[in-house]
Amino acid sequence: MPLTMDEFSAKFRDFAESAFRLESRQDYTTPAEQPKLERFLAGESEPIEPNSSWRSLISEKVGAGMRWDKVKVVRRPLTDYQRFALAWGVPANERAGELHRILDVTDRDVGLPEIDFWIFDDATVVVLHYYEDGTLDHLEEVPPADIGSYRRWRDIAMRESVPLSEYRT
Repeated sequence: MPLTMDEFSAKFRDFAESAFRLESRQDYTTPAEQPKLERFLAGESEPIEPNSSWRSLISEKVGAGMRWDKVKVVRRPLTDYQRFALAWGVPANERAGELHRILDVTDRDVGLPEIDFWIFDDATVVVLHYYEDGTLDHLEEVPPADIGSYRRWRDIAMRESVPLSEYRT
């Protein structure tokens, strides 16, 4: 079932126990991130920015006892976007309370599809569909009867991944 961006945003405000993201793409094109990505690639220092509404939401949910997990699938060599995300974006999200794990599939296949999705409260799944260039195309809520596959993929991703701190070593 197609979802609007407003409906998708409400999922983050409304979940009561957990939010999980599988991020399988190697590159994303997000207009709001482009200037920061360019500064990163130019070798500039990470800018000190005020806490974003996104990170405030993570902090609020985690502070209320909810889980906010993400598994990022990577292949070496890392893309420019992945290096940027792991250096600047992910650490800030972790400081807000997100538990971030890395699944390196460079030399192995763990049986995951190459799709991005969120699972909210182990009951609602939203698939993020992207254009080839990494920009978001559309969002789709998965019918309840099909959620089992996504739970299984989440469990594989969590089992086969390592915390960001361990991946960096």
